[in-house]
Amino acid sequence: MTATAACLGTLCCWSVGPILIAQLTDHVDSWTQNALRYTVACLFWLPVLLYFMYKGKFDERTWRRAVVPMLANVTMQSLWAATFYYIGPAFTVLLSKTSVLWVAAFSLIFFVDERALARSWRFWVGLALSVTGVFGVLYFKDDFGTTRTTTGIIISLLCAFMWASYAISVKISLKGIDSRIGFAVISIYTVIGLWIAAFLRGKPSECLAMGPGAWAAVVFSAVTAIALGHVFFYAAIKRIGATIPTLIILAQPLAVFSLSSIVRQERLNSLQMLFGLLLLGGAALSVWAQGHLRTRRQRPRSGDSPSRRPV
Repeated sequence: MTATAACLGTLCCWSVGPILIAQLTDHVDSWTQNALRYTVACLFWLPVLLYFMYKGKFDERTWRRAVVPMLANVTMQSLWAATFYYIGPAFTVLLSKTSVLWVAAFSLIFFVDERALARSWRFWVGLALSVTGVFGVLYFKDDFGTTRTTTGIIISLLCAFMWASYAISVKISLKGIDSRIGFAVISIYTVIGLWIAAFLRGKPSECLAMGPGAWAAVVFSAVTAIALGHVFFYAAIKRIGATIPTLIILAQPLAVFSLSSIVRQERLNSLQMLFGLLLLGGAALSVWAQGHLRTRRQRPRSGDSPSRRPV
């Protein structure tokens, strides 16, 4: 029940976030928006970090290990917010799911026990479906080929690549470290990086002119999409593994589309919806292949006694 609630909590948080980010595009530039939202998320988790440090449960190596994930996270967050200034939330979130394919590719490269995935027919069929889906979603977009849309598509696909880089770097660099502590430290580093970018590339003074509604969107999106969404996702993975939570999160584009069609009147034509389902179905099949591989790897051999079976 806890894992189920965590999965649904993640889906809700990550479905509301894109709508609020898109709403903020009318009030402030992407660089400043990023800095503001991540500052709120950092302050949200700072007491938790201080508590662990006070109790002597903080691993000092975290400061050093979090540097590489932070670099990937700053880049990814900068691209993520920038996308909404060019294309709609539903279209952006749909393209972002190509990150599943990059995660699988990186797993084949960096993790020896994942390389058996290359022999899975599920993985290759899922890859083919996803690639076909991506091309269809892009090609049948009504304004495909315009400079604005092309820029948004490129940024979104780069963001998906950086999200996968961030996820893999966290898995490698912060192995054995409490996810709450690791995320809190990454948040501190990320806030510093995003404010530097905001002062160099953005216009932080614009936030002084924002009204209560815009500030509410900043706070609510930071607490839900950043602070709580990640923790819910990690909590679900800790209890039931990564496969089921990842499959559930693939419903995010449909949830975002439902909200965006009401709030921002965003529409995907029927062909885009069809190829979008192919993209999500292919991603789901790839995730299933990875989960199937782990299940087979953990299954006890026929000659094993109960005492020798893996726990």
